[in-house]
Amino acid sequence: MNTLFDKIWDAHVVATIEDGPVQLYVDRLYCHEVTSPQAFAGLRARRLTPLRPERIFCMPDHNTPTRDQDKPIEDPVSKAQVDTLAKNAKDFGLTCFGMMHPKNGIIHVVGPERALTLPGMTVVCGDSHTSTHGALGAVAFGIGTSEVEMALASQCILQQKPKTMRIRIEGTPGRGVTAKDVALYVMSKMTTGGATGYFVEYAGPAVRNLTMEGRLTLCNLSIEMGARGGMVAPDETTFAYLKDREYAPRGEAWDSAVAYWKTLASGPDAVFDREVLFHADDIEPMITYGTNPGMGTGITQSVPLACTMPEAGRASYKKSLDYMGFDEGEPLAGKPVDYVFLGSCTNGRIEDFRLFASVVKGRRKAPGITAWLVPGSWMVDAQIREEGLDKILEEAGFKLRQPGCSACLAMNDDKIPAGKYAVSTSNRNFEGRQGPGSRTLLASPLVAAAAAITGKVTDPREIMN
Repeated sequence: MNTLFDKIWDAHVVATIEDGPVQLYVDRLYCHEVTSPQAFAGLRARRLTPLRPERIFCMPDHNTPTRDQDKPIEDPVSKAQVDTLAKNAKDFGLTCFGMMHPKNGIIHVVGPERALTLPGMTVVCGDSHTSTHGALGAVAFGIGTSEVEMALASQCILQQKPKTMRIRIEGTPGRGVTAKDVALYVMSKMTTGGATGYFVEYAGPAVRNLTMEGRLTLCNLSIEMGARGGMVAPDETTFAYLKDREYAPRGEAWDSAVAYWKTLASGPDAVFDREVLFHADDIEPMITYGTNPGMGTGITQSVPLACTMPEAGRASYKKSLDYMGFDEGEPLAGKPVDYVFLGSCTNGRIEDFRLFASVVKGRRKAPGITAWLVPGSWMVDAQIREEGLDKILEEAGFKLRQPGCSACLAMNDDKIPAGKYAVSTSNRNFEGRQGPGSRTLLASPLVAAAAAITGKVTDPREIMN
């Protein structure tokens, strides 16, 4: 019996090269401004045009400022990249949701919310967090720029088939535990290389009970433990999320699509190359203390001792703590912070803003905190305002910014200053990721909200209504 991954992968194989890769058909190619310029230049040099332009969608997100988007971009590098994507899309007849377009936003937020990504699809983008789209029951993964060119020209790419892994999470998460905490916990146990070479299917009651936004967060972070991608089998939660969205099938086409989507599940006898089991009641709100996403722990815990680490990694472990300014055995709760960032393709959806608002409602932002609250798309921005969350945030002393990747990776104006601590809902805490010398503590929207109103690392369960 095939796994869900096998079913979708095998249905998209065009040809197999003996002792080599397969030619895999691509249903959806997303292009953003950072990894696509050389791919389009390659098309021009070879005098090629996209084979199936209707399956390709472009939008800038990494370099877009999150203020004054109606004005010219001041940074010359960012402006050049955004302008180049717009020109390439126009020259090659591709759909582009440019800056200030009502459908613009972070590409991995817009794809699902517009139903451009659907169950059973193969989805690629020149961005590692393409794994996000697997939450809808798709095989989605990041590719390199040369592969972007290949997909533009042929709607296919050459790929080695990954191994399969199923991660089951039994039980029910406790109070204050979100999908982000589940992902950070799994990474802390698997390490950043624990799923290398695998495509992960998430399963079990704790996964089934997640909202679609939660599943998107979980799959988004698959790449951070080395996986090629992550996915969740489509079910009624998936169908309810997609129904009546802009690019979803309608009428009889919808009924036909759902009938097919219901076949997309790993059978009871499906064989995975590796099975891993976790229990939700072992998970508490999480926070990272180091310089990779696997260096995380429960918020009531202390920074681990170096002697508990494998001997070969102790030197790099101590180097990481030196960069972060932490000591072995130091409690994380109570640590003062300077910045709070809510957003990114990991936690920039409407549910994330609902969670944040639920904690700050009736309270005030701590005086020493700089907070950047960045919706993942203009659709999320509209939902925030429709639900009155913007009023709750404003009354608590917060201001919304405009959609974009923002402080996730500091390719725009939103950079954390050197030496400052940021509790961030994004996906990576590498050295300098959010700005040269910045110190990032990855966490959920609830933990971020608690830090924003207390000015320090705080267990959100202590202050949740």
